Amino acid sequence: MSLSDPIADMLTRIRNAQRAKHESCVIPGSKLKKNILSLLKDEGYITEFNPVQTGSFEDFQVKLKYDQNKQPVIKLIQKVSKPGRRVYIQSADIRPFRNNLGTLILSTSQGVMTGKKARQLKIGGEVICKVY
Repeated sequence: MSLSDPIADMLTRIRNAQRAKHESCVIPGSKLKKNILSLLKDEGYITEFNPVQTGSFEDFQVKLKYDQNKQPVIKLIQKVSKPGRRVYIQSADIRPFRNNLGTLILSTSQGVMTGKKARQLKIGGEVICKVY
């Protein structure tokens, strides 16, 4: 089965696993997904992710993060650019998301990075998703 938007599938798997209060979830691997997951880990939205070999493919086991009240740390995880409608943003137009509590994840010419870092480097790019 081929997916038209594998990044949206990854975000949906994380969202569904957190709603079901699962400890972890498995996501099919790719370089872009690995970069996005490393940003989510650096920003404190997930605990960790580890590569898992399934056959000839590499998947990622993502350990989800919950607060002391067993509520998910990720309140909102939403895909912005879609295959039919790409959303690009210039560095001057990058604004804090949810009063700097949220994170924009962008794909730039220098790799995948947060909106805050892209604004510091004065580069724009495609908005992949927003996380709060």
